[in-house]
Amino acid sequence: MGSPFGIGAPARLTGKAVKGTEQSLMSTLRPHFSSAGFKHGARLAVPAFPGFIMFALAFGAAAAQKGLSLGETLGLSAFVYAGASQMVGLEIWQKVWTPSTILTIITVTAVVNVRMILLGATLQPWLRDEPKLRSALNLFLLTEAGWIISTRYHSEGGRDVGILLGSAAILYVVWLGATLAGYFAGAFVPDPRRFGLDLVMPVFFSIMLVPLWKGVRPALPWLVAGLVSLVVHALVPGYLFIAAGALAGVVAGMLIE
Repeated sequence: MGSPFGIGAPARLTGKAVKGTEQSLMSTLRPHFSSAGFKHGARLAVPAFPGFIMFALAFGAAAAQKGLSLGETLGLSAFVYAGASQMVGLEIWQKVWTPSTILTIITVTAVVNVRMILLGATLQPWLRDEPKLRSALNLFLLTEAGWIISTRYHSEGGRDVGILLGSAAILYVVWLGATLAGYFAGAFVPDPRRFGLDLVMPVFFSIMLVPLWKGVRPALPWLVAGLVSLVVHALVPGYLFIAAGALAGVVAGMLIE
């Protein structure tokens, strides 16, 4: 009779070891949250600081020049927290509000921010098992820069949701601090255009497009949206060019796909 510690035993032990290894690997592939991931996400966001700081400085300075109070300026940055919408909102900002101007600013900012629906949807597989409160915080703090950092990490096999929240949280703090500095600097900059601060927004978004480049074909909707926006802006007064460019880009993307 064979010994219970014969050839079969190592095979069984090996099988159990392999199964344990597979379970351990699967657990690391599941979305999870850790403080170490939070800290690492904050470090990954450092390269985005210059763009965020310049954008927020420009907004703070422009808000001061527009006549907004410090509370109104910080409130926009803290609760709206959408640089492009904040800049567009300043263009429409009125000292005396009417129903038509309120409707205009709601419509324009909604169109500018509609992209966040798509960015948030791409995070659903990552956040679906997260606590609702933390998911809501992640989605509130979502920006293009944080999204790029996190999705790149996710595409490389990472599953720590702390990366998403850590990068988002540090960028939020930087945004508020730079807005505050920009507001006080605005008192010393009588004409922001003289220093090229009005170019911060287009330059920032142009740079943000670089990591998203995946070839000519996927970039065609960007080109169509840009051209349509320029044409409509030249022909039609107001802010219709924003909606026209967005819709043209969506239609072009659907036709290409």
